[in-house]
Amino acid sequence: MATMNAPANERRHIPERRNAGGALHATQFSALDWAAMVLMIVGGINWGLVGAFEFDLVATLFGDRTSWSRLVYALVGIASLYAIYLLSKMAARQH
Repeated sequence: MATMNAPANERRHIPERRNAGGALHATQFSALDWAAMVLMIVGGINWGLVGAFEFDLVATLFGDRTSWSRLVYALVGIASLYAIYLLSKMAARQH
């Protein structure tokens, strides 16, 4: 005789939550994204050294106010502007 209750081993419907809270893991970084991240890390370490020890690593490596050091500073600045764009793109993907 059949009962009206569902079998105990029947799987109940549970919504998938694979992407909940994992937006960063779902994002594929391009080569440009990685380059921007590396440049921002270099810039952050340099500013940390300047703030803590008054030691400018970029100026030490490339010379003070040379074309090369100015290029590095400019690339770090451009990378941080690109990171603002990347962050807004990631935030839009979450909504």
